[in-house]
Amino acid sequence: MVCFVGVAVLGVVPGIGLAIAIAIVEFLWDGWRPHFAVLGRADGVKGYHDITRYPDARQIPGLVLFRWDAPLFFANAEFFRESVLDAVAKSSKPVRWLVVTAEPVTSVDVSAGDTVAELNEALHAQGIEFCFAELKDPVKDKLKRFGLFSRLGENYFFPTIGAAVASYLESNDVEWEDWEDLVKRQE
Repeated sequence: MVCFVGVAVLGVVPGIGLAIAIAIVEFLWDGWRPHFAVLGRADGVKGYHDITRYPDARQIPGLVLFRWDAPLFFANAEFFRESVLDAVAKSSKPVRWLVVTAEPVTSVDVSAGDTVAELNEALHAQGIEFCFAELKDPVKDKLKRFGLFSRLGENYFFPTIGAAVASYLESNDVEWEDWEDLVKRQE
């Protein structure tokens, strides 16, 4: 619509230029302030989903699954830190683990690496383990180069969200019954 109005009012080249400028601003905004979500388990739906879109989704007590939907870099690193700490503060139960479900994270730069290290220290000061699930191998390689992989602890990087949840449930005394377990028992 903006392109159409721009072309009608300003002419073809300036109208298309306006549309391109708006697209670039939108792209930069999405990278600077990306979508993120706290995930829960909705009955009858496989996987873990945004609790704002699935209000009936249940969270595992003491575990925050936090999905970040963008590369992590200097322009959004502070927003990432604030968003994670806000998710911890809003949890209805005391948090023991925070797992970043990082499949959408395609890159991490050195500035964001510093922020991740600071966030790890802040969470540990609160008694919270900081973990990652579904992190792509090239991103893990960057974290290794930054010294973060060993600093955070190799055993806090999980191949899947399910593996992170299973590890959390094994190492913490938590009452949790998954809907899939109930279905299996009924069969």
